Amino acid sequence: MSKNSLFGGLETGHEDMKNKNKKNYLYIAGAAALILIFLCWFTGFSYRSYRTSQEAKERLAAREKVVNSSLTGAVLDGAVQEGRDNGKGEILYQGKTYRRNTAMRAILCIGVDTKGEMESHTASGQGGQADGVFLVAQDAARDRVKILMIPRDSMTEITLFDLSGNELGKDIQHLTLAYAYGDGREKSCELMTEAVSNLLGNLKIDGYAAVNISAIPILNDAVGGVTVTIRDEGLEKRDPELKKGETVTLHGEQAEIFVRYRDITKSQTAVSRMGRQKQYLQGYLQAAREAASRDDHLIPDLMNRLQNNMITNMPKDQYLDMALSVLNSQDSLGDGDIITVPGEAVETNLYDEYHVDRENLVPMMLDLFYVEKY
Repeated sequence: MSKNSLFGGLETGHEDMKNKNKKNYLYIAGAAALILIFLCWFTGFSYRSYRTSQEAKERLAAREKVVNSSLTGAVLDGAVQEGRDNGKGEILYQGKTYRRNTAMRAILCIGVDTKGEMESHTASGQGGQADGVFLVAQDAARDRVKILMIPRDSMTEITLFDLSGNELGKDIQHLTLAYAYGDGREKSCELMTEAVSNLLGNLKIDGYAAVNISAIPILNDAVGGVTVTIRDEGLEKRDPELKKGETVTLHGEQAEIFVRYRDITKSQTAVSRMGRQKQYLQGYLQAAREAASRDDHLIPDLMNRLQNNMITNMPKDQYLDMALSVLNSQDSLGDGDIITVPGEAVETNLYDEYHVDRENLVPMMLDLFYVEKY
């Protein structure tokens, strides 16, 4: 090998090494830039989320101040605000004392945005969110029910946890997130029960039942389908049969589309779709009554089929009794029997919010669950 060839090879190898190092530096610089961009985005997102939470607190505090003045600002036992249950089943409101009606049960029903079997998760946020929140007011004495619809974006105090499950305290957040901070099963339901109780003036919740998306077609098809008239545009994007103006008997996944679809590019669609959910509830109960009249075992068999898609703290006889009360209600559930928590839908820079009107909520809770104490 000649001397020139030897040095030429060395120079070529040295040049290749320089090019390789240069590429490595570029890769490292690019990765560092991406990490920096992510950190900047995450910091900005965290700050915006923090500010949104703070602004929500300030708005709710201002609303509470006005409401408290209208409620005279009185307290019970030196601690409980007027219009809230004192923990003993009593409420002081406008100079009168009300006690919990022992015939009335408050059953929290939760629709969760997960599919498949409802599994337990160790990290917060993996068990889904509460996509639908309903409170059944069951009058056990008269075998009648009313249903209170609670917007998922209601702003209220919930308990927060980190990814490892360590409690971080309480903060004003969307009600739907109370479920997400739990395990996707009992813990999530307990956190939702706590949050809903607080939202509704410390109302004692007597039991809960949560089902997920996979339960919808099971429930729907067990009664032979539910007939509805399509009143909203956009559902046909998910199913061509669900065109505005058409009357359709929903089967299978069509029921899920009808009760859950919303255009996420538009504001407050979680609130606006509640009209559809109300329509579906009324149609479902009518179909269930007709199906139950033909099959005495419909409800027990249906509850058995839902076992993998339902979480409840109620014994079987209690939730069967609730289901039968709904079906056997003396009157069909009309518009006055399916009501919504009063409040105002508010759009912020980041999220939709629903601010509960406590001044009008207190009389509603008294009418549903309390009687005047003499």
